[in-house]
This record gives sequence, C-alpha cells and structure tokens, in this order.
Amino acid sequence: MWCVYIIKSKKDKSIYIGRTNNPQRRILEHNSGKTFSTRRKRPWELIYCEVYKSSKDAEQREDALKLHANALSQLKRRIFHCIKD
Repeated sequence: MWCVYIIKSKKDKSIYIGRTNNPQRRILEHNSGKTFSTRRKRPWELIYCEVYKSSKDAEQREDALKLHANALSQLKRRIFHCIKD
C-alpha cells in the first residue's frame, strides 16, 4: 500500500506533501531531520493521508497536488480545520 500524505509544521504551520509506502517511518524521518527539505521546520504532524494500492496511482496524485493548484485548493477546503489549527 502507498500513501500520499500531508504534514504540517508545528513551527510555522507550513505544509509538505509526500508519498511513501511506510507513513510511520516517513514521519519519523521528517521529525528526526533526515529529510533535508523539511529539517528546518520541525516538528511535523500528519494531518492527512490517502491510501493507494498502486505506487503509480499514488505518484500521480502526489504530482496533481504539487503541480495543480486547483487540486490542492480543493483538498485544503476539505481539511480546512486540520490546516488552520
């Protein structure tokens, strides 16, 4: 199983979108500083996850969220309270 996830920085409330086959391990990597792009904004919390059977489907969804503002804005409206808090 593959997961497209969104994490939110507790430091500055920014979000990060990623894809993994092991969400628990990946969050630990973000919070331990092993991921260069998220190191400075630790700690992170998982606020959203979508599960896919295929890595290709997860990759396409991650790309849609990262590259198409409309896809991300629709999702942000759905999870407004998670992002706001």
